[in-house]
Amino acid sequence: MIEFKGAHYPKSVILQAVFFCLRYAVSYRDLEEILAERGGTVDHETLNRWVVKFAPLIAAQVQARKRPTAASWRMDETYIKVKGKWTYFYRAVDRDGQTLDFLLSERRNLAAARRFFKRAIAANGVPDRVAIDKSGANLAGLQAVNVILRFTGNGRTIVVRQAKDLNNILEQDHRVIKRITGPMMGFKAFQSAAATIAGIEAAHMIRKGQIPANGTTAFQIFAELAA
Repeated sequence: MIEFKGAHYPKSVILQAVFFCLRYAVSYRDLEEILAERGGTVDHETLNRWVVKFAPLIAAQVQARKRPTAASWRMDETYIKVKGKWTYFYRAVDRDGQTLDFLLSERRNLAAARRFFKRAIAANGVPDRVAIDKSGANLAGLQAVNVILRFTGNGRTIVVRQAKDLNNILEQDHRVIKRITGPMMGFKAFQSAAATIAGIEAAHMIRKGQIPANGTTAFQIFAELAA
């Protein structure tokens, strides 16, 4: 259960506002106006604080409860602006387009790629194969993971395919995330960027039907995860 104790607004109001920020391409100031039109008084800074606080908690619930994914992965990175500078957002989906994992990194190098793959494997298990682009860092990251698997596992390693056309499904999926982050006009801090994007990914996974739930709408499922 996610704790809302001490909040000055009802839980239902907070959840609806956070969900709206994460699911739709709207700025905090625009949402402030939308809520005002409906009789609510919540300033854009409060909305931002709610997202940063609650989005990663709900995202953790999404990762823990998501449906099983396929063992054939597509991995790539896109760009997110933080403090006026581009950072690297690592993402992976399976062959069916289901989200596997994601990681925001200030650098695009071997260490970041290896960290991403170790995290994704911990959450989803070892894949049979991974398709990546021509990035040398991503290839080196997978090779490093294979070395670990070779000596600590049963000898089974990951087949690596470097073919950009295999990642078309992931490129299309990037666009959904970028469409939501676009109106936010960049982030002022790395921590708030990582928290917000985790929430955006969670809302996207709900929309894709990755979460078994009793709710019939995306928001009902989102609210269930906070119950």
